[in-house]
Amino acid sequence: MLRDRYEPLQLFALVPQLALRFEPELAELDRLLEDDLLFERVKADLVRRCRRSATTGRPSTPVEVILRMLVVKHLYGWSYEEAERCVGDSLVLRQFCRLYLAPAPDDTTLLRWANLIQPATLHHLNDRVTALARSLRVTRGRKLRTDSTVVETAIHYPSDSSLLADGVRVVSRLVGRARWLLPLSAGQARRLGRNRTRSAKRLARRVSASAARAGRAAQAGRQQLYRRLLRVARASLRQAEQVRTLLPATSEAAARLRAGLDRLGPLLAQVIAQAERRVLHNEAVPAAEKLLSLFEPHTAVIRRGKVRQPAEFGTKLALDEVDGGLVSRYAPLPGNPPDALSLPASLAHHRACFGRPPDLVAGDRGLFTPDNERLAAACGVRRIVLPQPGATSAGRRARERQRWFRRGYRFRAGVEGRISVLKRGFGLDRCRYHGAAGLERWVGWGIVAHNLRVISRTVSRRRAA
Repeated sequence: MLRDRYEPLQLFALVPQLALRFEPELAELDRLLEDDLLFERVKADLVRRCRRSATTGRPSTPVEVILRMLVVKHLYGWSYEEAERCVGDSLVLRQFCRLYLAPAPDDTTLLRWANLIQPATLHHLNDRVTALARSLRVTRGRKLRTDSTVVETAIHYPSDSSLLADGVRVVSRLVGRARWLLPLSAGQARRLGRNRTRSAKRLARRVSASAARAGRAAQAGRQQLYRRLLRVARASLRQAEQVRTLLPATSEAAARLRAGLDRLGPLLAQVIAQAERRVLHNEAVPAAEKLLSLFEPHTAVIRRGKVRQPAEFGTKLALDEVDGGLVSRYAPLPGNPPDALSLPASLAHHRACFGRPPDLVAGDRGLFTPDNERLAAACGVRRIVLPQPGATSAGRRARERQRWFRRGYRFRAGVEGRISVLKRGFGLDRCRYHGAAGLERWVGWGIVAHNLRVISRTVSRRRAA
C-alpha cells in the first residue's frame, strides 16, 4: 500500500550535542519541497504501479521519501547506489528526505519507483517550480533567451560492423532462451539453437582492423568481410523468425521472448539493409534513415557545425531560460530540426507560465526567420534580438548595432553558460536512462533539480543579506 509519509520525527533533537542543522540552501530547498502540488503530481504516477496500490498491500516506501531522494540524487549527481548509501549514512540527509530512523530504500526499489514517473509529470513539476520561483520573486519573466544542445545517449560508436555484431549477439541470446520452451528433436535443436555470436564478433573485429588500411585491395577485402558478416546476420534473423513461429501461445515466458524478437527483428533487418546500401552499393544513406543503436533506436545523428564534434549521437534539446537563471521549458526534438521551429512553442509556453509575453526575446542566428520576428512582435514582445545570418541590408545592420540590441545579444550569450552548468553538474551531457521516455525523464529531473537549487540559493542569499 502506497504511503504518503512517515510519522514526523526531529532527528536533530535526539542528538543536541552535535548541533546539527540544515545549511541555508538546503533549508530553503526543504521548504520548497513541502509544496502540496509537487507531492500530488508525483503520487498520481506512483499510485499507478498496481491496480490497488492506494488501498491494499504491505506498506511501501512513502511518496515523500521517494520524491526527496530523487531530487537529492540528481542534485548531487549520484547513482542510485550512492543515493542509498549517502542518505542512509547522513543524519542531515535522513531528516531532509523525511526518512528519520527507517532504513533507506534499496537502490533497485528506488529505481523501480522512479521509472513510474511519467515525462509529462516532470514538465508539470518544472512549471510548478517556475511558479514557486515567481511567487518568491526569483524571476519576473521579463527576459527570455533560448538555445538548443545535444544530450548524448549511452551508445558505442555506431559502425555498421558493430551494429551487426550486436544484433547477432542479442538474437542468439533470445533464441537460446527460447530453445528450452520448444519440443524439438535433437537435430532441430542443433539447427535452431546455433549461436553465431563468436563468428559475428570475430568478423566485426577484422573489419575494424582493416579500416586502418587504404587502397583498392584493402577496400575489396573489407567488402568481402562485410559480405560474410551480412550472411551471418541474415542467418540469425531467419533463425529468429523460425523460432518465433514455434513459440507456444500460452506460456508467459514465451510471450516475453516473442515480444523481444518482435522488437529486435525489424531493427536488425534495418541494420542489414543500411549496411548493404552503404558498404556493398556505395550508397550514401541519409542520416534520418540510419539506425544508430539497437538498444537506443531514438538516437539521431546531429551535425551543428561544431569543429570539435562534427557529429553527435543523441537527442536535440531545446531550452528556454528566463531572468533569474531558471530553465522554464525544455523539449526533446526528434531528429535534427532547425532551431527556428522551436521559438513559437517557447513564446506560447512563456505566456502560459507568466500570463504575459516577455519584454525581451534573445536567440542566436539559428533562430532568425522573418516569420519568427513577426510572430514575436504580434505576441507583444518589445525587443526582439534575433541576428540575421548571411548578407544584411544597411537598415538591418543599423538596427543590430543599436545599443539595446547589442545589450540583448550579450544577455543571450549567458544561455551558453547555463547549458554548461546543466551538462557538468546535472547530467545533461549524457543520458543514463534507456529509451526516449527515459531520456526525457533524465533531462526533466536534472532541470527540476537545477531550478530548485537556483531558487534556494537566491532566497537564502537574500535572507542572509
